Amino acid sequence: MNTTSVEWVGGIEGHLRLIDQTRLPTELVYLECRDIETVFEAIRSLRVRGAPAIGIAAAYGVCLGVRGAEDGPVAPSQEALTQSLEKAIDYLATSRPTAVNLFWALERMRGAGRQWAGQQLSDQQTPQRLVERLLEEARAIHEEDRAMCHAIGRYGAALLADGQGVLTHCNAGGLATAEYGTALAVFFAAQDAGKRLHVYADETRPLLQGARLTAWELKQRGVDVTLICDSMAAQVMREGRVSAVVVGADRIAANGDTANKIGTYGVALLAAAHGIPFYVAAPTSTFDLSLASGEAIPIEQRAAQEITHGFGRQTAPDGVQVYNPAFDVTPVRLIRAIICERGVIEPVTPEMIARTLQDASFGQKNGGQKDRELSR
Repeated sequence: MNTTSVEWVGGIEGHLRLIDQTRLPTELVYLECRDIETVFEAIRSLRVRGAPAIGIAAAYGVCLGVRGAEDGPVAPSQEALTQSLEKAIDYLATSRPTAVNLFWALERMRGAGRQWAGQQLSDQQTPQRLVERLLEEARAIHEEDRAMCHAIGRYGAALLADGQGVLTHCNAGGLATAEYGTALAVFFAAQDAGKRLHVYADETRPLLQGARLTAWELKQRGVDVTLICDSMAAQVMREGRVSAVVVGADRIAANGDTANKIGTYGVALLAAAHGIPFYVAAPTSTFDLSLASGEAIPIEQRAAQEITHGFGRQTAPDGVQVYNPAFDVTPVRLIRAIICERGVIEPVTPEMIARTLQDASFGQKNGGQKDRELSR
């Protein structure tokens, strides 16, 4: 079973369907998004999560936002449609600050809209044609991510041996992407190649993405999985149960410093202490070449209630101070290799990253949009 977390249903009059990940693992519930506000809320509240999936959902959200501007007795002008496009993009860009794929995808949509606006008006250049062009771009982003995930899986699977124990943190599977995942794609591709792995999944506090999502996905695929508390990772490594760590990423700086779910940095330190290779699996869209190091990566701060009242039950005294960063940054010195759809980057150096990402069009897209984001 391949998990499909994000899906566009129908044609230009269609809508976005998401798996509501806040309801897993006990309920498989789909959220039908027919307007941009519902997409924004889904991203903000983690109903859809994972950097690639957020980017895909936002791209489709732009389609819904622009299509909503067409409602009314009079067809909007080209200027009005362009303004609605910019408004939709700016609105969705405020949903979450750390996942770079969100801004990358929104810039792709901006470029598609500007391409439409720059063409000579004709009978074909109608408001409907703009929505068609935007939906075409969103679908391209979706399909490209699917292909990238499978490529990441193939490259990463070659790094693992049959019978190996591996550990992962948070969720970087099909729920977080178009399909297959990034970190979990490595395990799925290894399974497809006939390798038997035993995966240890950190529960990933405070929102338990590892327990609720990763363990669920691995069981769906028949992968041998054992769930552990975050605090057990060191003991599992000491006992020799795992010989590799594979995690995803939400943003990777030009030098290889990597932002991922809170707790990843600690896992990387433990892996280094036990001589275990620590791998990051992520598509090239996750690299932020405008940031020299992870020091400049913005870290999202989440609500205190996620810790004091996790899943509706109070577990801390009233009025206690809470610090709840959603991500941390793993320094490049702790990362053995980065697995992307273009291959394995090892050693992880600015030069090796630049060589892998030498496509000029990628650099221009990435750098330009990050400048705008950092100015927000």
